[in-house]
Amino acid sequence: TRQMLSLPQGAGKTKLIPEAIPNSMIHLSKWVTMFSNWLKFCFFVFLPSGIISDLFPGVLIPEHDYGILQSTIIEVMTGQKLQPEPCMVHKVIQFYETMLVRHGVMLVGPTGGGKTTVYQVLAETLGVLHKMGIENSFYQPVKTYVLNPKSITMGELYGEVNNLTLEWKDGLMALSVRAAVNDTSEDHKWIISDGPVDALWIENMNTVLDDNKMLCLANSERIKLTPYIHMIFEVQDLRVASPATVSRCGMVYVDPEELKWLPYVLTWKTTFSDKVSLWYGHLELVIAKP
Repeated sequence: TRQMLSLPQGAGKTKLIPEAIPNSMIHLSKWVTMFSNWLKFCFFVFLPSGIISDLFPGVLIPEHDYGILQSTIIEVMTGQKLQPEPCMVHKVIQFYETMLVRHGVMLVGPTGGGKTTVYQVLAETLGVLHKMGIENSFYQPVKTYVLNPKSITMGELYGEVNNLTLEWKDGLMALSVRAAVNDTSEDHKWIISDGPVDALWIENMNTVLDDNKMLCLANSERIKLTPYIHMIFEVQDLRVASPATVSRCGMVYVDPEELKWLPYVLTWKTTFSDKVSLWYGHLELVIAKP
């Protein structure tokens, strides 16, 4: 139900765009965006085309031109001395489209696939587009709050009462959410949980990830999230995540098999040459000293 609800919400936002777009085309594009990554988890390669043809007979989705967004993503990746591979650019765009309709997004994939790079590139891209003055309400600077929930206890994550003083002390998640809520600017606030999904800590996020957008703490305090706050999870897999949690999030699957090994070598080669030039410069200064 939650996945279906995001479809008309995203279609409604698209309908506000001045260009005239047929309703069937809008719903088809949003459907593909929502389910393309889900089907990858099941390794169904040919299933999407069959389902799409049954739901939208006679409708063909055209190749979407992302224009300034795609070109800026490529410029940002080049500026970070990364390789603007088409698969990585596509993943950044998928992440962007998913965040338009869901405030909770999971970047799923093995280590080394580029999950961190995806959100970092999008964050810088949105800031660049904002500075360029592009008229889009989503093009705003991004503030990130990164933590690893698995590396600390539940009390250190959400907060706990001190047994000696009986005073409440906020945890890292509560502090991050409170800081993001108190920030009244229109900048994006991304609270990023970088670590394995645990059945204990992730279940406490259910009220945050659903339409309530409410963080409930053990001291009976409830913190309401603003529309500018997004919850992002970097996880390797969803083995211990319940369907209740998974259904509340948008999914972007980052497969390292798409990237291969060559981009890593090219990036290492670029950074290594810069380091060698820097070392030679320091060496010349040392030799030149009397």
